[in-house]
Amino acid sequence: MDIKKLLAGGIAGGVAFFLLGWLVYGMLLANFMATHPGTAGDISRPNGELLYLYLVIGNLAQGLLLAYIFLKGNVTTMAGGLVTGAVVGLLMSVSFDCIAYATSTIASKTMIAGDVAAATVITAIAGAVVAMVIGMGNKTS
Repeated sequence: MDIKKLLAGGIAGGVAFFLLGWLVYGMLLANFMATHPGTAGDISRPNGELLYLYLVIGNLAQGLLLAYIFLKGNVTTMAGGLVTGAVVGLLMSVSFDCIAYATSTIASKTMIAGDVAAATVITAIAGAVVAMVIGMGNKTS
């Protein structure tokens, strides 16, 4: 495995996840998510405080996961990254959200539907970025 491509793709993906997460969850869907909580109610951190270190670690881990999958699957084009990213995002968010819904009261069905849609789109776009970075320098025939 090409470690340089793994790290470059993973970091680029992590940055894409961070920025897209801020845009989609922090700006576009903030009100939607706040108005569709589970029965646990608002479980946000006090005063809206975010722990950025853990946010960065989580986003980098997502980017590295995609880069690893793409390197193993030889996904090196933006189109391939978009489609593969969408599938990975859909399956990961459905699995996480359904398990969370089945075992806790942190989310409503409506919130889960919104999260699955958002995560699928975010992961598709981040996937395109990761694949583009991994594919840079590849010779075309």
